[in-house]
Amino acid sequence: MELKLIEANDYHLLMERLDEIKEYLAENYKKNPLDDIWLDNQEVCRLLKISKRTLQTYRDKHMIPYSQIAGKIYFKASDIQNHLLSNYQ
Repeated sequence: MELKLIEANDYHLLMERLDEIKEYLAENYKKNPLDDIWLDNQEVCRLLKISKRTLQTYRDKHMIPYSQIAGKIYFKASDIQNHLLSNYQ
């Protein structure tokens, strides 16, 4: 194994840069990876193991937020996850 020596100042600069990278990664990857995923009715029904009618009731009672585009309804995966967590017993 080959040994490389660096000056103390260079070492400290390298360590500072690594700390900056670590902070950047921590800030940008704290987000839930499901935040940006949108699911349609069928996917939500399959995930929650509920019928389309039950999902419609959830929408009618404003239990789960949704978006509608040209008659098609979408749910954010993070909203589904939050709904599950808020009803956890």
